Amino acid sequence: MNHITGLKPFLEQKVREFNTSAFIENDPVSIPHLFVKPEDIEISGFLTATISWGQRPVILKNAATLFKWMDYSPHDFILHARKSELEVFRKFVHRTFNGDDAIYFLKALRTIYERHGSMGKLFEKLTEQYSLPQAVHHFRNEMFKSKVEPRTMKHIGDPLKNSACKRLMMFLRWMIREDDNGVDFGIWNISPSLLYCPLDVHSGRVARHLGLLQRRQDDWKAVEELTANLRLLDASDPVKYDFALFGIGVNSRG
Repeated sequence: MNHITGLKPFLEQKVREFNTSAFIENDPVSIPHLFVKPEDIEISGFLTATISWGQRPVILKNAATLFKWMDYSPHDFILHARKSELEVFRKFVHRTFNGDDAIYFLKALRTIYERHGSMGKLFEKLTEQYSLPQAVHHFRNEMFKSKVEPRTMKHIGDPLKNSACKRLMMFLRWMIREDDNGVDFGIWNISPSLLYCPLDVHSGRVARHLGLLQRRQDDWKAVEELTANLRLLDASDPVKYDFALFGIGVNSRG
């Protein structure tokens, strides 16, 4: 038994401890849990994940504001909002994500729904043709097909440019991973085995402490290394260990 596989009992226990419905309340995943319709879940999940950096209470407050302005019907709003109804988003601010970014994202999502039917259908088609990193790259190109400011493009990372894409990997976990414990939704017909682990400063610190990650930078190469090691523990559902890394990180902060 090597060091990595020797971690499995400990990490499995941590997954059981944190992959529970109690996880939802204070996590950004609580926002898409407000919805039932698959299109509402994926739109609210994507926009919430996009602004998921900084203090959690602020993320939840600002995400809730977005969907209040959509009358809690994001799919209907995306498809049918008039130009005048988009203007309220001009005053939206979450850190560097501003009103212009919000309006661009809403318009880009409308185009994706008109062309492909849903985000899920687009990703399903892309993952049939490409690896997940390449699929994310092509999804990003779909989002930014219209004329766009470079600053707006920074809000979606590109793994082919070595971005860790933490928020997008978290969103994909929500949509793809099947979860009997009610946290992740599993509403897209894509295998969870294809997922890559979300990586940020906290999960990276824990992964390095456990010997799951040697690379020092939190970039896409590190995501690949970490996920390859997690696949040694569970090739069918490697990203479930995101819960373990999160839980260990929460308990070791301070």
